[in-house]
Amino acid sequence: MSGASGTPYAAAVLRGLLDAGESVDLVVSRASRLTLLDETGISFRDAHWQDDLREWLARGADGKPGTFQHAIDTDAVRHWSAGDLAAGPSSGSYPAKGMLIVPASTACVAGVALGLSKDLLQRAASVTLKERRRLVVAVRETPLNGQTLRHLVTLDDLGAAVVPASPGFYAGATRIQDLVDFVAGRVLDAAGVEHDLYRRWKGDLGGSRTTDN
Repeated sequence: MSGASGTPYAAAVLRGLLDAGESVDLVVSRASRLTLLDETGISFRDAHWQDDLREWLARGADGKPGTFQHAIDTDAVRHWSAGDLAAGPSSGSYPAKGMLIVPASTACVAGVALGLSKDLLQRAASVTLKERRRLVVAVRETPLNGQTLRHLVTLDDLGAAVVPASPGFYAGATRIQDLVDFVAGRVLDAAGVEHDLYRRWKGDLGGSRTTDN
């Protein structure tokens, strides 16, 4: 997680990964902790991260507690401090299928595109690229200036999947959570993770007039 607005997207992706039986190495940047506090009222603390994670993942997009009642297996999550450049994900020899940055701020996009590795988030992304693993970048900003667009093209050239946090409306959304889950589902699609977060297009004109490519 980087510091962009959009913590509900990150929560939905995390729930999707855990529901799919995936293990997760979680890196929460310093800026994203401030965003999480602002958007949910939850302080993500290193010493109590499991309790804070459970509380966060139980909330829906509207921030109300207790929206998601299914058990959260935090034993499948390993948390790494963003300042820990000696952490497992900082090395190419650390086993990983890929990396998802959700949400991705424009500052994070720039850092990864330029190979700055100023914190564990950027370092892990650089490792993911050099090891030719899947990197999915869910950029959450509008409008985008030319500099950011060039950085996104660089990431695409390097093999990353750029997935803007752009909800689709053809999937029958009736709640804000449905729109959040659509974006989360597209992120998981790009990562090759199975899920049932949104209704897929099947070419039925009775259900929708548009397609998503």
